[in-house]
Amino acid sequence: MQLSQPTVGPIVGYTSEAESRIWLRGDLKLDNGQPRRCFGAVRYRKPGAKQWSDPIFNKLEPHFDMTGVFALKGLARNTPYEYQAGWFFAESELTDVARMDGALFQWPDPRVFNSGSQAANHARSYIVGSCRYVLRLFGGAIFDSRGDKCFRSILSQIDDAKQPQPVDALLMIGDQIYADDKSFLDPASAIDDFLDRYRTAFSQDSIRELMSRVPTYMILDDHEIENNWPSNASPSDRINLYPHAIHAYQIYQCSHSPLFESNAEGRIEGTPTHFWYTFQDGCVDWFVMDVRTERITTPTANRRMIKDEQMKALLDWLSDGSGRNKFIVTSVPFIPDMKSDRNDKWDGFVPDRDRILQHIEKNSIRRVAFVSGDVHCSFTCQLQLSPTLKISQIVSSSFYWPYPHMEENQFDFSGFQTAGPGNYQIKRTSPVYSDDNFARMEASPGTVNITYFGRKGDKLGKTITLAL
Repeated sequence: MQLSQPTVGPIVGYTSEAESRIWLRGDLKLDNGQPRRCFGAVRYRKPGAKQWSDPIFNKLEPHFDMTGVFALKGLARNTPYEYQAGWFFAESELTDVARMDGALFQWPDPRVFNSGSQAANHARSYIVGSCRYVLRLFGGAIFDSRGDKCFRSILSQIDDAKQPQPVDALLMIGDQIYADDKSFLDPASAIDDFLDRYRTAFSQDSIRELMSRVPTYMILDDHEIENNWPSNASPSDRINLYPHAIHAYQIYQCSHSPLFESNAEGRIEGTPTHFWYTFQDGCVDWFVMDVRTERITTPTANRRMIKDEQMKALLDWLSDGSGRNKFIVTSVPFIPDMKSDRNDKWDGFVPDRDRILQHIEKNSIRRVAFVSGDVHCSFTCQLQLSPTLKISQIVSSSFYWPYPHMEENQFDFSGFQTAGPGNYQIKRTSPVYSDDNFARMEASPGTVNITYFGRKGDKLGKTITLAL
């Protein structure tokens, strides 16, 4: 039986030193008005090994847009693996399909990824970015491919043998789609609209190839729902728009994250109660925050960026004594303050920000860096909490934005807003790059080097070294 290539994907998701998640989409075909049963299959091995693993099968359901996640288990640390992934129609139950012999199939060409490492002394390399607009032309009949050039440049770096080390993960930190569309002529409103945006965004050639080879971690920002969500949300938006947007988000971004547990059959299970998550990779502990769906934006002193559960989890994680670098993804910048329009970033939620800063200062927590996107420009800066303690901020945005970008003069690098006792000093540690770009972060214990590259792969300025 010939397995078909995924219609979207495959995407390599959460990857540890013992497990990796593979996501893919099959296809929907109706027979007498009913969807045909569709199944995905994945198998894997170390390159050069004669024997493939037994296939992992999963049913691809219409209510998940014909997608599924496959957990590859029993991996060895920091090791390349090749895998084959595809789908097929069969009028069978999953229990029967799961007994099928992988030798019965003609598999698609193999792809290769690297397993992770949890050794605290292992340096890691990351690609970081956000905000990738897909320009729709002629009513959506044609999609502009310029937004794919950043990913083509990243692939060129990965394939360049002169690079000091391979890329260990790709972090896409918000606005993976623009469901509201800049023109507001045809914003997504129903589930099919959101799903269509994702299929288009994740199917362009270079991003598709990149995500099939490099473990990819995602978190949403506002444009997965609507601009500045939830500040402008009407009661109807919360009832009708939000559930459609979040269902599509869970299918395409959340499902292959560490948020879900995997069972013995290699399938994920459970229903998420939140969207923030953590993972560990070499010398770095990551906390990927959700700073969109938990906001309380009422114009009172009760404004909150995140709920108590996420706040407690973050503070406990900061204080766990792991000794690794602590990288916190927050889709909107933690620092600096904006000179205007402060309601959407952390400077619009000062009590929550103060609580985090005071916890870091009180407990002398070192090696903390915030990693953000959103603002359509890129830079690094640091905040001095005491003579011997500081935190860092790394901003990388946008992958592609065909309109004017933000400039240095829109940020306040001279002061810092706080309601607490701290007398914090902020320092910009790089230029502000107001062009489409991505960041390459090379992390080692206590240090991170950041290099920004333009959409076509040209290096922007010098590499920035931050002592954490």
